[in-house]
Amino acid sequence: MEKIDKRANILEAAEKLFSELGYEGASTRQIAKEAGANMAMINYYFGSKEGVFMEIMTLRIQSFKDELNRINNDNLTGMEKLLKVVEGYAKRILCNRAFHKMMHRELSLPQRPEMFDTIKNAMAENMLVIERIIVNGIEDGSFRPVDVRMLIATIMGTISNVAISPSKITSGTVLDIEKKADRKIITERLINHLQDLFITYLTPKK
Repeated sequence: MEKIDKRANILEAAEKLFSELGYEGASTRQIAKEAGANMAMINYYFGSKEGVFMEIMTLRIQSFKDELNRINNDNLTGMEKLLKVVEGYAKRILCNRAFHKMMHRELSLPQRPEMFDTIKNAMAENMLVIERIIVNGIEDGSFRPVDVRMLIATIMGTISNVAISPSKITSGTVLDIEKKADRKIITERLINHLQDLFITYLTPKK
């Protein structure tokens, strides 16, 4: 149990430091200190700082994949599945904006192509589940024909944009995404907008 707790402590500390300092800014020494561990433990469990980062990303991606599969396997209509996907993804991203911003920044950098190709490929597998839901809806006539990948890019891009640059929708208001109550309002606003977009855009015209 102690080993499991120590490993979890390292991951939690690393995610906090990666979010605050970026991948390059966070050192294994800082992670060890924050976790109440030592560098030998990091090497033992993860091999390196890159191994810690990859483990965090793998856990996040797998968690979203599990959620997608649960939704996809539920006895729901295609539209109901998509609305649940939008809700779940928006909540995941906005509840941890700092890490999403760091991840977005790091994935745009060329220094570690092999590591980030692995992450991008795993993320792409999750997007294929969403794509299949939409394609199935088009094939059975419940959705009108659309450019599926452009629609997915629109949805994911909107969520990411709100997380990274919330002032684009909060400017001129008293809302502050750093405040929990305001973040809840912004998240609900985002979910409602995207769900309306799905319904309006995909419902066959009569």
